[in-house]
Amino acid sequence: MRTDVSHFNCKIDSGIAEIALDRPERKNPLTFDSYAELRDWFRDLHYDDDVKAVVFAPNGGNFSSGGDVHDIIGPLTEMNMKELLRFTRMTGDLVKAMLNCGKPIIAAVDGVCAGAGAIIAMASDLRVATPEAKTAFLFNRVGLAGCDMGACAILPRIIGQGRAAELLYLGRSMTADEGVSWGFFNRVVEAGELMATAHEIAGRIAAGPGFANMMTKTMLAQEWSMTLEQAIEAEAQAQAICMQGQDFHRAYHAFVAKQRPVFEGD
Repeated sequence: MRTDVSHFNCKIDSGIAEIALDRPERKNPLTFDSYAELRDWFRDLHYDDDVKAVVFAPNGGNFSSGGDVHDIIGPLTEMNMKELLRFTRMTGDLVKAMLNCGKPIIAAVDGVCAGAGAIIAMASDLRVATPEAKTAFLFNRVGLAGCDMGACAILPRIIGQGRAAELLYLGRSMTADEGVSWGFFNRVVEAGELMATAHEIAGRIAAGPGFANMMTKTMLAQEWSMTLEQAIEAEAQAQAICMQGQDFHRAYHAFVAKQRPVFEGD
């Protein structure tokens, strides 16, 4: 997997990729280039068997302030409809790439997590935050609809329709306490423990059955649009596929031998 990226930080160790936006002096806003590079990186991740999990980290005490006012918002006001649609489809493609990358993503949220930054956290599989985390889907505060990058589809599934409506209509910040009580954050830890906690979760995932984790992530996304009967059938097929894998056999033989299974992701 590529670590020689230009518009965000990336390092890979022991099957865990840690990425972070790299403009801490501006609270890590996104640009046209960082959107595109993140989209392409997550697309490529689907085909990389060495990376088992991803930690999307903060930088300089903030996660991301969203689209850069000068580099993105200003130019958007000068674009025609075709150009605007090209941009909004690209940002949506980042979310689709995250959902379809096959690897669980843990968002480690500190400080400002706003706009597209909040969307990135939302599109992750698990979210850990500090008490200082302030998450805002603030699109309506800049004159736009709250239905950006899948927010109206994904956010209600995480925190419920009424709570999502409140955040999307008002554009207000969700506190860390609200986030954990509403189910947006899996846990809240002190700032000094944030990265260790995120990596501990990522490490447990990376040590698990990689192919089966990919299948779980796939089913979590695909079953949104299925009926219950379709979902049960899809899971039957997914599980039968996993039962042909070597990790299933490793787990059985380890259990018989009273040992801990060592998964290899196949």
